[in-house]
Amino acid sequence: MILSDDSVDAIKKTTARYPHRKSAILPGLTIAYRQVGHLNEDLYGEVAEVIGVSKNEVASAATFYTMFPKQKVGKYLIQVCVNISCGLMGAESLMEYLLKKLNVKPGEISEDGLFTVVPVECLGSCTTAPMMQVNQDFYENLTPEKVDQILEDLRKKA
Repeated sequence: MILSDDSVDAIKKTTARYPHRKSAILPGLTIAYRQVGHLNEDLYGEVAEVIGVSKNEVASAATFYTMFPKQKVGKYLIQVCVNISCGLMGAESLMEYLLKKLNVKPGEISEDGLFTVVPVECLGSCTTAPMMQVNQDFYENLTPEKVDQILEDLRKKA
């Protein structure tokens, strides 16, 4: 069992709040993600068992959302929006800049264990493109200078 007793209890309490068990899938996945740092097939099964739904229902939700990495990532997961608006405003060069600066390929963890950079289809901030999400925080209207400052601030917090 990967989930801790505290996580199982939290998922059970969350499930009890909803009239339909399926409604607890995303909160349950969030609890599992916060404990482990990424999701996988084993966790889909454990979350499903605790909630009382099928593993396929949990896996379907988990694989749809970009907020749940499916493999181990650095302390800071940097998701760069590459959809049309961000693409037109320089997302490709932003992605290349980050990968070169951190000396990683998409999905790899930087040597210091702090950063993983991945492209994502849409982060819903078209008017402030290009943008990226670092864990739960959005950064918009990015330039290389702003990215440098963000990375420096994150390194100080690590």
